[in-house]
Amino acid sequence: MPSESLTGVAVSPGRASGPVVRVAESLGEPASTPAPADPAAEAARIDPAAQIVAARLEKLAETATGEAATILITTAAMAADPALVSSAEQLVKNQNLPAPRAVHQAAGKFADALAAAGGYMAERARDVLDVRDRLVAELLGIAPPGVPDLDSPSVLVARDLAPADTAGLDPDKVLALVTEEGGPTSHTAILARALGIPAVVAVRGILALDAQALAVDGDTGVVEVADPNAEVVTAAKTGAIEWDGSGATADGHRVKVLGNVGSATDAQAAAEAGAEGVGLFRTEFCYLDASSEPSVEEQRKAYTAVLTPFRGKPVIVRTLDAGADKPLAFLEPEDEPNPALGVRGLRVAFDRPEILDRQLEAIAGAAQDSGAEVSVMAPMVATVAEAAWFAERARAAGIARAGVMIEIPAAALTAREILEAVDFVSVGTNDLAQYTFAADRQLGAVAKLNDPWQPGLLRLLKVIGQAAKDTGKPAGVCGEAAADPRLALVLAGLGLTSLSMNAPAVRAVGASLAATTLAECEALAEAALATSDPVSARQAAAQR
Repeated sequence: MPSESLTGVAVSPGRASGPVVRVAESLGEPASTPAPADPAAEAARIDPAAQIVAARLEKLAETATGEAATILITTAAMAADPALVSSAEQLVKNQNLPAPRAVHQAAGKFADALAAAGGYMAERARDVLDVRDRLVAELLGIAPPGVPDLDSPSVLVARDLAPADTAGLDPDKVLALVTEEGGPTSHTAILARALGIPAVVAVRGILALDAQALAVDGDTGVVEVADPNAEVVTAAKTGAIEWDGSGATADGHRVKVLGNVGSATDAQAAAEAGAEGVGLFRTEFCYLDASSEPSVEEQRKAYTAVLTPFRGKPVIVRTLDAGADKPLAFLEPEDEPNPALGVRGLRVAFDRPEILDRQLEAIAGAAQDSGAEVSVMAPMVATVAEAAWFAERARAAGIARAGVMIEIPAAALTAREILEAVDFVSVGTNDLAQYTFAADRQLGAVAKLNDPWQPGLLRLLKVIGQAAKDTGKPAGVCGEAAADPRLALVLAGLGLTSLSMNAPAVRAVGASLAATTLAECEALAEAALATSDPVSARQAAAQR
Protein backbone atom coordinates (compact mmCIF):
# COMPACT_ATOMS: atom_id res chain seq x y z
CA MET A 1 0.00 0.00 0.00
CA PRO A 2 1.35 3.51 -0.78
CA SER A 3 2.76 5.25 2.29
CA GLU A 4 2.14 8.84 1.22
CA SER A 5 0.35 10.80 3.93
CA LEU A 6 -0.69 14.34 4.84
CA THR A 7 -1.77 15.86 8.13
CA GLY A 8 -4.40 18.40 9.06
CA VAL A 9 -6.54 19.35 12.02
CA ALA A 10 -8.56 16.48 13.47
CA VAL A 11 -12.05 17.81 14.19
CA SER A 12 -14.23 14.70 14.48
CA PRO A 13 -12.94 11.43 15.95
CA GLY A 14 -12.89 7.98 14.40
CA ARG A 15 -11.02 6.10 11.68
CA ALA A 16 -12.32 5.08 8.27
CA SER A 17 -10.99 4.27 4.81
CA GLY A 18 -12.39 3.76 1.36
CA PRO A 19 -12.74 5.15 -2.17
CA VAL A 20 -12.45 8.89 -2.75
CA VAL A 21 -15.23 11.05 -4.15
CA ARG A 22 -14.24 14.64 -4.89
CA VAL A 23 -16.68 17.48 -4.33
CA ALA A 24 -16.93 19.93 -7.24
CA GLU A 25 -15.40 23.37 -6.74
CA SER A 26 -17.56 26.47 -6.36
CA LEU A 27 -18.84 28.08 -9.54
CA GLY A 28 -16.61 30.65 -11.17
CA GLU A 29 -17.55 34.27 -11.66
CA PRO A 30 -20.45 34.62 -14.16
CA ALA A 31 -19.93 36.80 -17.22
CA SER A 32 -21.11 40.40 -17.14
CA THR A 33 -22.06 40.25 -20.81
CA PRO A 34 -24.09 40.17 -22.91
CA ALA A 35 -26.32 42.86 -21.46
CA PRO A 36 -29.97 41.79 -21.23
CA ALA A 37 -32.24 43.04 -24.01
CA ASP A 38 -35.03 43.53 -21.47
CA PRO A 39 -33.57 44.42 -18.02
CA ALA A 40 -36.98 44.33 -16.32
CA ALA A 41 -37.68 40.82 -17.59
CA GLU A 42 -34.15 39.71 -16.66
CA ALA A 43 -34.54 41.09 -13.13
CA ALA A 44 -37.88 39.30 -12.80
CA ARG A 45 -36.08 35.94 -13.15
CA ILE A 46 -34.26 36.33 -9.84
CA ASP A 47 -37.06 36.00 -7.28
CA PRO A 48 -38.55 32.79 -8.78
CA ALA A 49 -35.06 31.25 -8.85
CA ALA A 50 -34.56 32.21 -5.20
CA GLN A 51 -37.88 30.62 -4.24
CA ILE A 52 -36.94 27.37 -6.05
CA VAL A 53 -33.58 27.18 -4.26
CA ALA A 54 -35.21 27.95 -0.90
CA ALA A 55 -37.86 25.27 -1.46
CA ARG A 56 -35.20 22.64 -2.21
CA LEU A 57 -33.35 23.47 0.99
CA GLU A 58 -36.57 23.42 3.02
CA LYS A 59 -37.40 19.98 1.60
CA LEU A 60 -33.96 18.76 2.59
CA ALA A 61 -34.51 20.20 6.08
CA GLU A 62 -37.63 18.03 6.46
CA THR A 63 -35.42 14.94 6.41
CA ALA A 64 -32.85 16.35 8.86
CA THR A 65 -32.93 16.87 12.62
CA GLY A 66 -31.31 19.09 15.23
CA GLU A 67 -28.58 21.48 14.12
CA ALA A 68 -28.57 20.09 10.57
CA ALA A 69 -32.22 21.02 10.14
CA THR A 70 -31.61 24.44 11.67
CA ILE A 71 -28.74 25.15 9.27
CA LEU A 72 -30.78 24.08 6.24
CA ILE A 73 -33.74 26.23 7.28
CA THR A 74 -31.45 29.19 7.89
CA THR A 75 -29.78 28.72 4.50
CA ALA A 76 -33.20 28.51 2.84
CA ALA A 77 -34.14 31.82 4.46
CA MET A 78 -30.93 33.37 3.12
CA ALA A 79 -31.75 32.18 -0.40
CA ALA A 80 -35.13 33.89 -0.30
CA ASP A 81 -33.90 36.97 1.58
CA PRO A 82 -35.78 39.97 0.09
CA ALA A 83 -32.74 42.21 0.65
CA LEU A 84 -30.51 39.93 -1.42
CA VAL A 85 -33.11 39.53 -4.16
CA SER A 86 -33.81 43.27 -4.29
CA SER A 87 -30.11 44.14 -4.39
CA ALA A 88 -29.56 41.78 -7.31
CA GLU A 89 -32.63 43.08 -9.15
CA GLN A 90 -31.35 46.65 -8.84
CA LEU A 91 -27.99 45.65 -10.31
CA VAL A 92 -29.77 44.21 -13.34
CA LYS A 93 -31.92 47.29 -13.84
CA ASN A 94 -29.33 49.95 -13.01
CA GLN A 95 -26.16 48.39 -14.42
CA ASN A 96 -27.70 46.25 -17.16
CA LEU A 97 -26.09 43.09 -15.80
CA PRO A 98 -27.25 39.52 -16.55
CA ALA A 99 -29.13 38.03 -13.61
CA PRO A 100 -26.43 35.45 -12.68
CA ARG A 101 -23.76 38.16 -12.54
CA ALA A 102 -26.03 40.44 -10.51
CA VAL A 103 -26.72 37.71 -7.94
CA HIS A 104 -23.00 36.93 -7.74
CA GLN A 105 -22.14 40.58 -7.00
CA ALA A 106 -25.00 41.19 -4.57
CA ALA A 107 -24.28 38.06 -2.55
CA GLY A 108 -20.57 38.88 -2.58
CA LYS A 109 -21.27 42.18 -0.83
CA PHE A 110 -23.33 40.42 1.84
CA ALA A 111 -20.56 37.86 2.37
CA ASP A 112 -17.93 40.60 2.57
CA ALA A 113 -19.95 42.35 5.29
CA LEU A 114 -20.09 39.16 7.34
CA ALA A 115 -16.39 38.47 6.82
CA ALA A 116 -15.57 42.00 7.99
CA ALA A 117 -17.65 41.42 11.12
CA GLY A 118 -15.10 38.82 12.20
CA GLY A 119 -15.39 35.85 14.56
CA TYR A 120 -18.61 33.86 14.43
CA MET A 121 -20.16 36.17 11.83
CA ALA A 122 -17.18 35.73 9.49
CA GLU A 123 -17.61 31.97 9.70
CA ARG A 124 -21.17 32.41 8.40
CA ALA A 125 -19.99 34.15 5.23
CA ARG A 126 -19.56 30.64 3.79
CA ASP A 127 -23.34 30.18 4.06
CA VAL A 128 -23.96 33.22 1.85
CA LEU A 129 -21.46 32.03 -0.76
CA ASP A 130 -23.24 28.68 -0.85
CA VAL A 131 -26.56 30.43 -1.46
CA ARG A 132 -24.90 32.54 -4.17
CA ASP A 133 -23.66 29.48 -6.04
CA ARG A 134 -27.03 27.75 -5.80
CA LEU A 135 -28.88 30.80 -7.14
CA VAL A 136 -26.39 31.35 -9.96
CA ALA A 137 -26.61 27.69 -10.97
CA GLU A 138 -30.40 27.86 -11.03
CA LEU A 139 -30.33 30.98 -13.21
CA LEU A 140 -27.82 29.37 -15.57
CA GLY A 141 -29.82 26.13 -15.72
CA ILE A 142 -26.92 23.96 -14.51
CA ALA A 143 -26.41 21.64 -11.55
CA PRO A 144 -25.18 23.44 -8.43
CA PRO A 145 -21.74 22.57 -7.06
CA GLY A 146 -21.62 20.38 -4.00
CA VAL A 147 -21.75 16.79 -2.86
CA PRO A 148 -22.72 14.38 -5.68
CA ASP A 149 -25.03 11.44 -5.17
CA LEU A 150 -23.02 8.60 -3.63
CA ASP A 151 -23.53 5.09 -4.97
CA SER A 152 -21.50 3.49 -2.20
CA PRO A 153 -19.73 4.49 1.05
CA SER A 154 -16.97 6.96 0.20
CA VAL A 155 -14.45 9.40 1.64
CA LEU A 156 -15.42 12.94 0.60
CA VAL A 157 -12.58 15.28 -0.39
CA ALA A 158 -13.26 19.00 -0.92
CA ARG A 159 -11.70 22.42 -0.75
CA ASP A 160 -14.36 23.18 1.82
CA LEU A 161 -17.93 22.09 2.35
CA ALA A 162 -20.91 24.42 2.33
CA PRO A 163 -22.99 24.22 5.52
CA ALA A 164 -26.05 23.02 3.63
CA ASP A 165 -24.01 20.28 1.96
CA THR A 166 -22.63 19.12 5.29
CA ALA A 167 -26.07 19.20 6.89
CA GLY A 168 -27.46 16.99 4.13
CA LEU A 169 -24.83 14.25 4.38
CA ASP A 170 -25.89 10.64 4.87
CA PRO A 171 -23.65 9.11 7.58
CA ASP A 172 -24.26 5.68 6.06
CA LYS A 173 -22.75 6.80 2.75
CA VAL A 174 -19.98 9.15 3.97
CA LEU A 175 -17.07 7.30 5.54
CA ALA A 176 -15.05 10.42 6.34
CA LEU A 177 -14.55 14.07 5.39
CA VAL A 178 -11.26 15.67 4.33
CA THR A 179 -10.99 19.35 3.37
CA GLU A 180 -8.08 21.50 2.26
CA GLU A 181 -9.48 24.60 3.99
CA GLY A 182 -11.64 25.19 7.05
CA GLY A 183 -10.79 25.04 10.71
CA PRO A 184 -11.84 23.64 14.09
CA THR A 185 -14.80 26.05 14.37
CA SER A 186 -16.25 25.53 10.88
CA HIS A 187 -19.68 24.07 10.23
CA THR A 188 -17.95 21.07 8.68
CA ALA A 189 -16.29 20.35 12.03
CA ILE A 190 -19.42 20.96 14.09
CA LEU A 191 -21.73 18.83 11.97
CA ALA A 192 -19.23 16.04 11.37
CA ARG A 193 -19.06 15.54 15.14
CA ALA A 194 -22.85 15.65 15.38
CA LEU A 195 -23.20 13.03 12.62
CA GLY A 196 -20.40 10.83 13.95
CA ILE A 197 -18.34 11.14 10.74
CA PRO A 198 -14.52 11.18 11.11
CA ALA A 199 -13.19 14.46 9.73
CA VAL A 200 -9.88 16.22 9.16
CA VAL A 201 -9.74 19.82 7.92
CA ALA A 202 -6.97 22.17 6.76
CA VAL A 203 -5.13 19.34 5.00
CA ARG A 204 -2.76 21.30 2.80
CA GLY A 205 -2.18 19.56 -0.55
CA ILE A 206 -5.08 17.12 -0.37
CA LEU A 207 -6.62 18.43 -3.60
CA ALA A 208 -3.36 17.86 -5.49
CA LEU A 209 -2.98 14.34 -4.09
CA ASP A 210 -3.73 11.73 -6.73
CA ALA A 211 -5.39 9.01 -4.68
CA GLN A 212 -8.23 6.64 -5.45
CA ALA A 213 -8.67 5.71 -1.79
CA LEU A 214 -7.78 7.29 1.54
CA ALA A 215 -7.47 6.22 5.16
CA VAL A 216 -8.60 9.01 7.49
CA ASP A 217 -7.79 9.26 11.19
CA GLY A 218 -10.06 11.79 12.85
CA ASP A 219 -8.20 11.39 16.14
CA THR A 220 -4.71 12.34 14.94
CA GLY A 221 -5.40 14.32 11.75
CA VAL A 222 -3.40 11.93 9.56
CA VAL A 223 -4.72 11.20 6.04
CA GLU A 224 -2.96 8.41 4.14
CA VAL A 225 -3.18 7.07 0.61
CA ALA A 226 -4.87 3.66 0.84
CA ASP A 227 -5.05 0.60 -1.36
CA PRO A 228 -8.12 1.06 -3.61
CA ASN A 229 -8.64 -2.70 -3.61
CA ALA A 230 -8.66 -3.00 0.15
CA GLU A 231 -11.83 -3.58 2.10
CA VAL A 232 -13.77 -0.47 3.11
CA VAL A 233 -13.38 0.39 6.79
CA THR A 234 -16.36 2.09 8.38
CA ALA A 235 -16.04 4.18 11.54
CA ALA A 236 -17.65 2.55 14.55
CA LYS A 237 -21.11 3.94 15.26
CA THR A 238 -21.75 4.97 18.85
CA GLY A 239 -25.52 4.61 18.61
CA ALA A 240 -27.99 6.77 20.53
CA ILE A 241 -26.40 9.02 23.13
CA GLU A 242 -27.86 8.58 26.60
CA TRP A 243 -27.63 11.57 28.96
CA ASP A 244 -29.94 12.62 31.78
CA GLY A 245 -29.49 16.35 31.11
CA SER A 246 -27.45 17.16 34.22
CA GLY A 247 -23.89 18.33 33.60
CA ALA A 248 -21.69 16.40 36.04
CA THR A 249 -18.95 13.81 36.17
CA ALA A 250 -19.68 10.21 37.13
CA ASP A 251 -18.90 10.97 40.77
CA GLY A 252 -21.14 14.05 40.89
CA HIS A 253 -18.65 16.88 40.31
CA ARG A 254 -20.69 19.65 38.70
CA VAL A 255 -19.68 20.87 35.22
CA LYS A 256 -22.52 22.78 33.56
CA VAL A 257 -23.23 21.91 29.92
CA LEU A 258 -24.46 25.06 28.18
CA GLY A 259 -25.25 26.31 24.68
CA ASN A 260 -23.69 28.95 22.44
CA VAL A 261 -26.35 31.01 20.63
CA GLY A 262 -26.52 34.01 18.34
CA SER A 263 -30.22 34.13 17.42
CA ALA A 264 -33.65 32.98 18.58
CA THR A 265 -33.33 29.95 16.27
CA ASP A 266 -30.03 29.02 17.88
CA ALA A 267 -31.56 29.37 21.34
CA GLN A 268 -34.45 27.06 20.50
CA ALA A 269 -32.05 24.48 19.06
CA ALA A 270 -29.88 24.62 22.18
CA ALA A 271 -32.91 24.21 24.45
CA GLU A 272 -34.15 21.23 22.44
CA ALA A 273 -30.68 19.67 22.61
CA GLY A 274 -30.86 19.73 26.42
CA ALA A 275 -28.52 22.62 27.22
CA GLU A 276 -28.77 23.62 30.87
CA GLY A 277 -28.55 27.27 29.94
CA VAL A 278 -26.52 29.56 27.68
CA GLY A 279 -22.83 30.16 28.22
CA LEU A 280 -22.46 32.59 25.32
CA PHE A 281 -25.19 34.74 23.79
CA ARG A 282 -23.63 36.72 20.95
CA THR A 283 -25.52 40.01 20.56
CA GLU A 284 -23.95 41.13 17.26
CA PHE A 285 -26.97 39.94 15.25
CA CYS A 286 -28.88 42.92 16.57
CA TYR A 287 -26.36 45.37 15.11
CA LEU A 288 -24.98 43.73 11.97
CA ASP A 289 -27.27 45.30 9.34
CA ALA A 290 -27.96 48.50 11.26
CA SER A 291 -26.90 51.79 9.70
CA SER A 292 -27.61 53.45 13.04
CA GLU A 293 -27.51 52.15 16.60
CA PRO A 294 -30.64 50.12 17.44
CA SER A 295 -32.77 51.74 20.12
CA VAL A 296 -32.96 50.32 23.63
CA GLU A 297 -36.46 49.03 22.92
CA GLU A 298 -35.41 47.38 19.64
CA GLN A 299 -32.54 45.66 21.41
CA ARG A 300 -34.71 44.65 24.35
CA LYS A 301 -37.26 42.98 22.06
CA ALA A 302 -34.58 41.15 20.07
CA TYR A 303 -32.79 39.90 23.19
CA THR A 304 -36.03 38.77 24.82
CA ALA A 305 -36.76 36.47 21.85
CA VAL A 306 -33.42 34.74 22.40
CA LEU A 307 -33.69 34.54 26.19
CA THR A 308 -37.28 33.23 26.40
CA PRO A 309 -36.51 29.51 25.74
CA PHE A 310 -34.34 29.61 28.88
CA ARG A 311 -36.81 31.04 31.37
CA GLY A 312 -35.57 30.27 34.87
CA LYS A 313 -32.18 29.11 33.56
CA PRO A 314 -28.78 30.83 33.45
CA VAL A 315 -27.85 32.84 30.36
CA ILE A 316 -24.59 34.75 29.91
CA VAL A 317 -24.95 37.64 27.48
CA ARG A 318 -21.81 38.94 25.82
CA THR A 319 -21.90 42.66 25.18
CA LEU A 320 -21.19 44.00 21.71
CA ASP A 321 -18.03 42.50 20.23
CA ALA A 322 -17.32 44.98 17.46
CA GLY A 323 -14.82 47.60 16.44
CA ALA A 324 -12.25 48.25 13.75
CA ASP A 325 -11.94 44.58 12.78
CA LYS A 326 -15.72 44.15 12.95
CA PRO A 327 -16.90 47.47 11.49
CA LEU A 328 -20.35 48.82 12.24
CA ALA A 329 -21.35 52.00 10.46
CA PHE A 330 -22.61 53.88 13.51
CA LEU A 331 -19.36 53.28 15.41
CA GLU A 332 -17.44 55.28 12.78
CA PRO A 333 -14.23 53.27 13.28
CA GLU A 334 -10.94 54.81 12.28
CA ASP A 335 -8.58 53.03 9.92
CA GLU A 336 -6.03 50.95 11.80
CA PRO A 337 -2.90 49.24 10.48
CA ASN A 338 -3.71 46.07 12.45
CA PRO A 339 -7.40 46.15 13.42
CA ALA A 340 -7.43 42.72 15.11
CA LEU A 341 -5.14 44.29 17.71
CA GLY A 342 -6.91 47.63 17.78
CA VAL A 343 -10.04 49.20 19.21
CA ARG A 344 -12.49 46.30 19.39
CA GLY A 345 -14.75 44.68 21.98
CA LEU A 346 -14.82 46.47 25.31
CA ARG A 347 -12.24 48.95 24.04
CA VAL A 348 -14.97 50.60 21.94
CA ALA A 349 -16.88 51.34 25.14
CA PHE A 350 -13.99 53.25 26.70
CA ASP A 351 -14.51 55.96 24.08
CA ARG A 352 -18.27 55.45 23.65
CA PRO A 353 -19.57 54.32 27.07
CA GLU A 354 -23.09 55.47 26.23
CA ILE A 355 -23.41 52.63 23.65
CA LEU A 356 -22.51 50.06 26.31
CA ASP A 357 -24.86 51.67 28.85
CA ARG A 358 -27.80 51.51 26.43
CA GLN A 359 -27.06 47.87 25.64
CA LEU A 360 -26.86 47.00 29.35
CA GLU A 361 -30.20 48.74 29.88
CA ALA A 362 -31.74 46.67 27.09
CA ILE A 363 -30.27 43.44 28.47
CA ALA A 364 -31.61 44.19 31.96
CA GLY A 365 -35.07 44.82 30.47
CA ALA A 366 -34.94 41.62 28.42
CA ALA A 367 -34.01 39.68 31.56
CA GLN A 368 -37.19 40.96 33.22
CA ASP A 369 -39.32 40.20 30.16
CA SER A 370 -37.99 36.67 29.62
CA GLY A 371 -37.53 35.39 33.16
CA ALA A 372 -34.06 34.08 32.34
CA GLU A 373 -31.29 34.32 34.95
CA VAL A 374 -29.12 36.79 33.06
CA SER A 375 -25.45 37.62 33.56
CA VAL A 376 -23.30 39.76 31.27
CA MET A 377 -19.70 39.52 30.17
CA ALA A 378 -17.41 41.79 28.20
CA PRO A 379 -15.19 40.72 25.28
CA MET A 380 -11.56 41.64 24.60
CA VAL A 381 -10.53 42.34 28.19
CA ALA A 382 -6.79 42.58 28.79
CA THR A 383 -6.33 43.87 32.35
CA VAL A 384 -7.78 43.76 35.84
CA ALA A 385 -8.66 47.47 35.63
CA GLU A 386 -10.71 46.90 32.48
CA ALA A 387 -12.56 44.01 34.11
CA ALA A 388 -13.38 46.08 37.19
CA TRP A 389 -14.55 49.03 35.06
CA PHE A 390 -17.01 46.79 33.18
CA ALA A 391 -18.32 45.06 36.30
CA GLU A 392 -19.04 48.40 37.98
CA ARG A 393 -20.94 49.63 34.92
CA ALA A 394 -22.97 46.43 34.61
CA ARG A 395 -24.01 46.50 38.24
CA ALA A 396 -24.97 50.14 37.94
CA ALA A 397 -27.33 49.10 35.12
CA GLY A 398 -29.08 46.66 37.44
CA ILE A 399 -27.37 43.45 36.34
CA ALA A 400 -26.13 41.74 39.47
CA ARG A 401 -23.70 39.25 37.94
CA ALA A 402 -20.89 40.45 35.69
CA GLY A 403 -17.89 38.68 34.19
CA VAL A 404 -15.43 38.93 31.33
CA MET A 405 -14.16 36.82 28.49
CA ILE A 406 -10.57 35.66 28.54
CA GLU A 407 -9.34 35.82 24.96
CA ILE A 408 -6.00 37.57 25.47
CA PRO A 409 -3.00 35.76 26.97
CA ALA A 410 -2.40 38.63 29.43
CA ALA A 411 -5.88 38.08 30.88
CA ALA A 412 -5.22 34.35 31.21
CA LEU A 413 -2.00 35.04 33.11
CA THR A 414 -3.78 37.42 35.52
CA ALA A 415 -6.97 35.34 35.79
CA ARG A 416 -6.80 35.17 39.58
CA GLU A 417 -6.71 38.95 39.97
CA ILE A 418 -9.44 39.36 37.35
CA LEU A 419 -11.66 36.88 39.20
CA GLU A 420 -11.25 38.97 42.34
CA ALA A 421 -12.79 41.90 40.41
CA VAL A 422 -15.67 40.06 38.68
CA ASP A 423 -18.09 37.21 39.39
CA PHE A 424 -16.87 34.77 36.72
CA VAL A 425 -14.76 34.40 33.59
CA SER A 426 -15.40 32.56 30.35
CA VAL A 427 -12.64 31.48 27.99
CA GLY A 428 -13.05 32.14 24.28
CA THR A 429 -10.63 29.43 23.15
CA ASN A 430 -10.97 30.37 19.47
CA ASP A 431 -9.58 33.87 20.03
CA LEU A 432 -7.27 32.87 22.87
CA ALA A 433 -5.59 30.39 20.50
CA GLN A 434 -5.49 32.98 17.74
CA TYR A 435 -3.70 35.53 19.91
CA THR A 436 -1.48 33.00 21.66
CA PHE A 437 -0.14 31.53 18.42
CA ALA A 438 -0.35 34.72 16.29
CA ALA A 439 -2.46 32.73 13.83
CA ASP A 440 -5.59 34.15 12.17
CA ARG A 441 -8.43 31.77 13.02
CA GLN A 442 -9.95 32.31 9.55
CA LEU A 443 -6.79 31.37 7.65
CA GLY A 444 -6.54 27.73 6.60
CA ALA A 445 -2.78 27.95 6.15
CA VAL A 446 -2.29 28.33 9.92
CA ALA A 447 -5.26 26.28 11.11
CA LYS A 448 -2.98 23.69 12.74
CA LEU A 449 -1.74 26.36 15.16
CA ASN A 450 -5.32 26.99 16.25
CA ASP A 451 -5.88 23.34 17.15
CA PRO A 452 -7.50 23.44 20.63
CA TRP A 453 -5.32 20.49 21.71
CA GLN A 454 -2.17 22.62 21.47
CA PRO A 455 -0.29 22.09 24.78
CA GLY A 456 0.54 25.81 24.93
CA LEU A 457 -3.17 26.61 24.98
CA LEU A 458 -3.92 23.86 27.51
CA ARG A 459 -1.28 25.27 29.86
CA LEU A 460 -2.93 28.70 29.76
CA LEU A 461 -6.25 27.02 30.52
CA LYS A 462 -4.66 25.33 33.52
CA VAL A 463 -3.71 28.76 34.89
CA ILE A 464 -7.32 29.87 34.53
CA GLY A 465 -8.69 26.68 36.10
CA GLN A 466 -6.35 27.05 39.07
CA ALA A 467 -7.44 30.67 39.51
CA ALA A 468 -11.05 29.49 39.64
CA LYS A 469 -10.19 26.96 42.35
CA ASP A 470 -8.22 29.53 44.36
CA THR A 471 -10.98 32.14 44.29
CA GLY A 472 -13.96 29.80 44.44
CA LYS A 473 -15.47 31.47 41.38
CA PRO A 474 -16.63 29.92 38.09
CA ALA A 475 -14.48 29.74 34.97
CA GLY A 476 -16.11 28.35 31.86
CA VAL A 477 -15.15 27.66 28.27
CA CYS A 478 -17.36 28.98 25.47
CA GLY A 479 -15.03 28.40 22.53
CA GLU A 480 -15.39 25.47 20.17
CA ALA A 481 -12.89 23.47 22.26
CA ALA A 482 -15.78 22.69 24.61
CA ALA A 483 -17.62 20.80 21.85
CA ASP A 484 -15.08 17.95 21.68
CA PRO A 485 -16.31 15.22 24.08
CA ARG A 486 -12.75 14.01 24.80
CA LEU A 487 -11.29 17.50 25.21
CA ALA A 488 -14.25 18.38 27.45
CA LEU A 489 -12.92 15.84 29.95
CA VAL A 490 -9.49 17.48 29.85
CA LEU A 491 -11.06 20.90 30.42
CA ALA A 492 -12.96 19.60 33.43
CA GLY A 493 -9.71 18.10 34.72
CA LEU A 494 -8.03 21.50 34.37
CA GLY A 495 -10.58 23.04 36.73
CA LEU A 496 -13.05 24.63 34.31
CA THR A 497 -16.56 24.64 35.77
CA SER A 498 -18.80 24.97 32.71
CA LEU A 499 -18.62 24.12 29.03
CA SER A 500 -20.63 25.95 26.38
CA MET A 501 -21.00 24.80 22.78
CA ASN A 502 -23.17 24.68 19.66
CA ALA A 503 -26.31 22.57 19.96
CA PRO A 504 -25.15 19.36 18.18
CA ALA A 505 -22.41 18.73 20.74
CA VAL A 506 -24.50 19.15 23.92
CA ARG A 507 -25.60 15.55 24.44
CA ALA A 508 -22.27 13.99 23.48
CA VAL A 509 -20.36 16.23 25.88
CA GLY A 510 -22.88 15.69 28.67
CA ALA A 511 -22.68 11.92 28.22
CA SER A 512 -18.87 11.98 28.09
CA LEU A 513 -18.70 13.81 31.43
CA ALA A 514 -21.30 11.52 32.99
CA ALA A 515 -19.21 8.44 32.14
CA THR A 516 -15.97 9.76 33.67
CA THR A 517 -14.94 10.57 37.25
CA LEU A 518 -13.25 13.82 38.20
CA ALA A 519 -10.06 11.92 39.07
CA GLU A 520 -10.04 10.39 35.60
CA CYS A 521 -10.55 13.84 34.05
CA GLU A 522 -7.61 15.17 36.04
CA ALA A 523 -5.42 12.28 34.90
CA LEU A 524 -6.37 12.98 31.27
CA ALA A 525 -5.48 16.64 31.75
CA GLU A 526 -2.08 15.83 33.22
CA ALA A 527 -1.34 13.42 30.38
CA ALA A 528 -2.22 16.01 27.73
CA LEU A 529 -0.27 18.77 29.50
CA ALA A 530 2.88 16.64 29.51
CA THR A 531 3.05 16.49 25.69
CA SER A 532 4.61 18.90 23.22
CA ASP A 533 2.22 18.85 20.26
CA PRO A 534 -1.54 18.50 19.67
CA VAL A 535 -1.36 15.04 18.07
CA SER A 536 0.53 13.70 21.09
CA ALA A 537 -1.92 15.44 23.43
CA ARG A 538 -4.86 13.73 21.74
CA GLN A 539 -3.12 10.37 21.82
CA ALA A 540 -2.15 10.74 25.49
CA ALA A 541 -5.74 11.55 26.45
CA ALA A 542 -7.11 8.70 24.35
CA GLN A 543 -4.80 6.06 25.85
CA ARG A 544 -5.87 6.54 29.44
